[in-house]
Amino acid sequence: MAFTLAIGDRAPDFELPATDGKTYGLADFATAKALVVFFTCNHCPYVTGSDEVTRRTAERFAAQGVRFVGINANSPNTYAEDGFPHMVERMKRHRFPWVYLHDRSQDVARAYGALRTPHFYVFDAARRLVYTGRGVDNPREAAKAKVNDLERALSEHLAGKPVSVPLTNPIGCNVKWDGQDAHWMPADACDLV
Repeated sequence: MAFTLAIGDRAPDFELPATDGKTYGLADFATAKALVVFFTCNHCPYVTGSDEVTRRTAERFAAQGVRFVGINANSPNTYAEDGFPHMVERMKRHRFPWVYLHDRSQDVARAYGALRTPHFYVFDAARRLVYTGRGVDNPREAAKAKVNDLERALSEHLAGKPVSVPLTNPIGCNVKWDGQDAHWMPADACDLV
């Protein structure tokens, strides 16, 4: 079995605490026509460099019933600023239009096969994977990005078309796995294309 979910796979369920004080699972987004689950964090320059593009994409598709869920699975033992109190502070400061969940055990990151921050997964109404990979082609300097793969995938899917490019490689820092070197990746983790 591949490390990362394959196109057509069902979204693994989760039960994770959010920065708003609530706990969320897949059922909390049952009415969404499409669900974007993305692995993110507080410190990665590829995340902070593309946060505003992700915000605009989330806001653009909200009226069409798309919900965004950010999950931070990074170990605070690797980067203290990825700890939950810093997540709460970050959401208060930036007021992103998504729920921000904490995967302290990293079990959800493993279930999805998260490779990098950010790493996006787009699920249809039946919660089958239709796209996974990067948001844009230059997340560190999003103003220089030429391609917004996430936006294209959502536009095509919501128009009832197959996603023309369902797989891209996420671009960013690797997930910071607990007890491992900051650059460690699981042995079965690999590029998607």
